[in-house]
Amino acid sequence: MSTNQSAAPDVTRRSERSRRAIYEAALALVVEVGYPRTTIEGIASRAGVGKQTIYRWWPSKADVLLEAFLDMGEQAAQAAGQVPYTIPDTGDLAADLRLVLRATVDELRDPAFEAPSRALAAEGVVNEELGRRFVARLLEPQLQLYVDRLRAAQDTGDVRPEVDPRIALELFVSPLAQRWLQYTGPITYDYTDTLVDYALNGLAPR
Repeated sequence: MSTNQSAAPDVTRRSERSRRAIYEAALALVVEVGYPRTTIEGIASRAGVGKQTIYRWWPSKADVLLEAFLDMGEQAAQAAGQVPYTIPDTGDLAADLRLVLRATVDELRDPAFEAPSRALAAEGVVNEELGRRFVARLLEPQLQLYVDRLRAAQDTGDVRPEVDPRIALELFVSPLAQRWLQYTGPITYDYTDTLVDYALNGLAPR
């Protein structure tokens, strides 16, 4: 009896290739045609898979985009060797915050990031369940990094011990998010540097 047998297809590898192709297709389409014109059919066609493959894994295009967006962030962090990512602690809180906010400016101005991020933020406003998952899976882990850095600053006496880090971080994160979402002004390094200065030093005369 012959011992030569055809290797069984690697279903796991094939599924991962399909998943990766779907992620890439969803992100590309949102950049090229916008979220409203992105469809499951379009994603499937571009990824070279059937619609049912997508529906088997995700209930809607918003869910596909959320997973793709999270994966994009994970891939970028791995490529940069920043897994797990933390805000630097050089002993200079202002410098560390300026550094991470400048990196955020770069990210917000990158079309590959901006288009899917705006789409998810907008969809999360009208789709409460998606909005909660967007916050829980993407925003809260990022905000926790600021909490951790501010708590470290409290331990060294650079931030008052009674300050609530979760509220304090909003002094520089929330204005940046609002300006970006509502186009109320330019997103620049000077702007985020100023946010850090105002947040850490206040507005009253020194």
